[in-house]
Amino acid sequence: MNGVTIMIISLAVLLLAYILYGRWIAKKWGVDPKRKTPAYEQRDGVDYEPAHKSIVFGHQFASIAGAGPINGPVQAAIFGWVPVLLWVLIGGVFFGAVQDFSAMYASVRNKGRSVGYIIEKYIGKTGKKMFLLFCWLFYILVVAAFADIVAGTFMGFTVTDGVKSANITANGAVATTSIMFIVFAVVLGLILKYKKMPTAVNTVIAVVMLVSSIVIGLKFPMFLSLDIWHVLVFVYIFIASIMPVWILLQPRDYLNSYLLVAMIVAAVVGVFVANPQVRIPAFVGFEVDGNYLFPILFVTIACGAVSGFHSLVSSGTASKQIKNEKDMLPVSFGAMLLESMLAVVALIAVASFASGEAAAQGWNTPAQVFAGAVSGFLTTLGLPENIVYTLITLSISAFAMTSLDSVARVGRLSFQELFLDDSITDENMGKIRKVLTNKYFATVITLVLAYGLTLVGYKNIWALFGASNQLLSVFAFLACSVFLKRSKKVRWFMYIPLGAMLAVTFTALGMTIYNKASALITSASADIFGDTLQLVFATLIIILGVCVVVEGFRKLFCKETEKA
Repeated sequence: MNGVTIMIISLAVLLLAYILYGRWIAKKWGVDPKRKTPAYEQRDGVDYEPAHKSIVFGHQFASIAGAGPINGPVQAAIFGWVPVLLWVLIGGVFFGAVQDFSAMYASVRNKGRSVGYIIEKYIGKTGKKMFLLFCWLFYILVVAAFADIVAGTFMGFTVTDGVKSANITANGAVATTSIMFIVFAVVLGLILKYKKMPTAVNTVIAVVMLVSSIVIGLKFPMFLSLDIWHVLVFVYIFIASIMPVWILLQPRDYLNSYLLVAMIVAAVVGVFVANPQVRIPAFVGFEVDGNYLFPILFVTIACGAVSGFHSLVSSGTASKQIKNEKDMLPVSFGAMLLESMLAVVALIAVASFASGEAAAQGWNTPAQVFAGAVSGFLTTLGLPENIVYTLITLSISAFAMTSLDSVARVGRLSFQELFLDDSITDENMGKIRKVLTNKYFATVITLVLAYGLTLVGYKNIWALFGASNQLLSVFAFLACSVFLKRSKKVRWFMYIPLGAMLAVTFTALGMTIYNKASALITSASADIFGDTLQLVFATLIIILGVCVVVEGFRKLFCKETEKA
């Protein structure tokens, strides 16, 4: 098997899925282009703000992708390329795209409110409170992990025995370019807000800004330590999560979308030109180095196939910016399929290396393997490998950075929503409740806890993050299924992914609890802090998960005729 064959099969499957399956669902659910969306009905200039579908698509895609569709397939390739490819395509079409679209549809039909609100309305207040608590804990894990990843990408020095040595030019260039992205994003936000120009003109301006950022980054790399970048990244997260979406989040995602799509196109072109041979086995086995195909494969490949976090972006930020209901399909369903395409490219990249070849070149992380392989593909076109490698690394960093924007914002919104009560007006709200629902307080307490976990390192919490992320998809499928039941909409195709992800996540969390408890009891070399932290989080998360699922199943399968 070669890379071109895998690519052609994947492109055909994903394109047909959008045209046939996606449009069929949109028709069955009655997407109405004439219906007024929450972006207009609830318009506040902060979270609710109508935007062109290309801008919302850029936000959705950049936010949901992160580094997940690259990390997951690269790590899961230990089982062989066939199970990875099958799950990316099947999961992306019938699980991930359906979840993202249903979450956005349900949110837009419920005033742009989050999945938490939908759970409260259709499952109950107790279920909502438990869900929001779970989400807030999950957001802390995500911010901590991705902030550490971003800071590591920006770190400008190699460190040997605690002593700084050589500069890392690629990281320094990525850091400068990312800062210029932010500066240009604010400028672009002002232009889009106050200068009503044709979309083509806005596109030209965005591309010029993007190229300028890259040129400046390559010319003036910035070299700072990891500790400094940790602080700067969290300062940025705080500002980004409280600013109006139009001034930073929308335009920065708009800029990034061009870079990210360009990276995917370049990678696809590189595959077709280089036509790399698959050099890893098709299937290794159901158990590899103590890792079992079920459930590890389905937890490891999250964003490339299905990820619960996507539902929070679809219902937490993107749904508040949808200008027309017909934009929901390309923004949610389409963005997920594009992410699956990125996961396929990542699979081809890792499959092109023979055993030990990537490590021999110093590429030890999934991002480095991906960037090294793609840059190698593109050298066949005569492009300089060092520049291409830097640009690919920049793109991966942009994925993670944009995810941080969205995670911090929806984390802040979830914490506020945890203490909101529709029966209590702002005037009658007590002092403590006012503090807890204040956006500045909610942001600070979330980021302070996340910063503490960041210092521990993302590797210590990544496994728990993966299982928690997939449990979110169970909640999303469950909440949307109940909503569709009340709305008298077809929903039978939601039950298969709901049941499958329920089995995957509870099995994975159960294994985590067993493994961590066993390590603490029997192993003298156990990481007391890290293992205890994961054991506590896993136990709390599975308890919250069981409670929400039980409440949801009661509503889903009881006899009710109430219409939404």
